[in-house]
Amino acid sequence: MSASRRQFLATATASAAFAGFARLANAQEGASAAAPYRSEVAGYGALRADPAGVLDLPEGFSYTVVSKAGDPMSDGLVTPFKMDGMGCFPLDGDRVILVRNHEIKPRDLEITAFGPGRTLAPKIAADRVYDFGDDGLPLGGGTTTLVYDLKTRKVERHHLSLAGTSTNCAGGITPWGSWLTCEETTQGAGQEARKDHGWVFEVPSQAKGLVDPTPITGMGRFRHEAACIDPRTGIVYQTEDMGDGLGLFYRYLPNDPTKLHAGGKLQALALPEGVDADPRNWETRYWKQGDWRNVRWVDLDGVDNPYEDLRYRGHAKGAAWFARGEGVFFGQGELYFACTSGGPNGGGQIMRYVPSPEEGRPGEADKPARLQLFVEPQDVQTLEMGDNIAPTPWGHMIVCEDKIGGTNFLRGVTGDGKIYTLGRNALQSDGDAAGTSELAGACFSPDGTTLFVNIYMPGTTLAITGPWASFKA
Repeated sequence: MSASRRQFLATATASAAFAGFARLANAQEGASAAAPYRSEVAGYGALRADPAGVLDLPEGFSYTVVSKAGDPMSDGLVTPFKMDGMGCFPLDGDRVILVRNHEIKPRDLEITAFGPGRTLAPKIAADRVYDFGDDGLPLGGGTTTLVYDLKTRKVERHHLSLAGTSTNCAGGITPWGSWLTCEETTQGAGQEARKDHGWVFEVPSQAKGLVDPTPITGMGRFRHEAACIDPRTGIVYQTEDMGDGLGLFYRYLPNDPTKLHAGGKLQALALPEGVDADPRNWETRYWKQGDWRNVRWVDLDGVDNPYEDLRYRGHAKGAAWFARGEGVFFGQGELYFACTSGGPNGGGQIMRYVPSPEEGRPGEADKPARLQLFVEPQDVQTLEMGDNIAPTPWGHMIVCEDKIGGTNFLRGVTGDGKIYTLGRNALQSDGDAAGTSELAGACFSPDGTTLFVNIYMPGTTLAITGPWASFKA
């Protein structure tokens, strides 16, 4: 895990200076009036329209296009579409490595790394492909890896790093410099595939070619969204993105914290009221923003989930439902995860989890972990349907919106839960004149100068730079 991620919230203690700030009206200054927004603190100021029509940013900020879907890669393949979760890793003084997910499904035949008709598939070795479709060609999901020079703002090399998986959504970085990529599907063998899907795979960031496509089966088979690791304990926390809002929040206690493939125990989070607890705040108000609850964890079995009932079995044991668990990251002694459709208006929630001093050990029952409803926006112009989340080096959080039929924004959240607007997707999606593609994959370079973010469809990776130190409360 990079230093910037370990430092999250190091400077983000709650400040009385934030108290009493009225919500700021939208001062658009040249930005499109068709997509209004509001901020609770000034942040970096009003958004300004991008002449190129890609991403509106505040004054003084700019972006570089790092990579676009369809671009040729160094390995002779082409850059896949549907760019989703992403992690950033240090390489040397000027260069970083990006490992990027592609949420490509089996029927997405023409937007894979293998080009139109997938005629480039023979370029890769069959033993480096996890699975094949009914036509005998590799499935199109997986990851790509890029080496990017922060100084020259150019990509030095770019290759496919995981092949033959399906619907790779988000993921998370490990303390030892690899990326955990998550399949957001429970597609089974015989369903346009030869193997079961719904796993987590590990991609070492410095691999220069295709990695071993072996799933970490102990982490469970379900509609994974994202994962993060507590560097102190090696425990892996995982979100589940179910469109019906009936997903669990999981943790994996590995037998060997440095070898996730070596097996372990999978558990789900439960609240004091058991099955009667509903942190989603949909039909009844279980809690309000800022409230805390003690938690416990219930053991799960049959984690290979052959009947796709793992979440129901977990809930029957007392595990709580969460409304579309999505992005998650571990900060300074605590983690955060987004629930995209939680809250009374379905606009989303962000949870904060503080582990027990005895996390994962028998003593945690006497010193339980705690869960807080950290953010639950009441105004969708402030934040709506937050998905991928990432820490900043100075103790804030970046939130990528993912809503259909509207304009998606890049938001910031301060250490005490105040929201501001950082960017707006101005690029209309193909065939979606009513809205813009989701933003995804936000992550900072270890030196804190550059924020990387993906425009999901068709697929563009941007590197954003600007006066980060000019934030105004």
